[in-house]
Amino acid sequence: MAKKKAVSTSAKAVDRASAKPEVRPTASGATAFTEAAECLKTIAHPVRLRMIQLLLTGRYTVGELAADCQIPDNVASEHLRLMQRCGFFTSEREGRRVYYQVAEPHLKQLMACIESRFLPQ
Repeated sequence: MAKKKAVSTSAKAVDRASAKPEVRPTASGATAFTEAAECLKTIAHPVRLRMIQLLLTGRYTVGELAADCQIPDNVASEHLRLMQRCGFFTSEREGRRVYYQVAEPHLKQLMACIESRFLPQ
């Protein structure tokens, strides 16, 4: 049998005092993180990141976004629909055209972080 190492009670008190408190997510915190993860998964696509980048500079139609991203209009519409469902964009119809624009102000900070890390200066 292996011998157990004796630990003094004062050493145990120091360990407890210096230990970080255990952080457990609350029910609402867990729900918020789940929602955040779903929305982050939604934008984790190169075409969607480019669309966000463009829309942070102004409003665009599906056709304009599709042309820039070199994808068919129907595919661009699907990408926009997914991001609109997370509340990232709003759309506004003007005649036959539908313009998309950023609705979530935090996207600007998120894209700044992504651009500073992954795009050459």
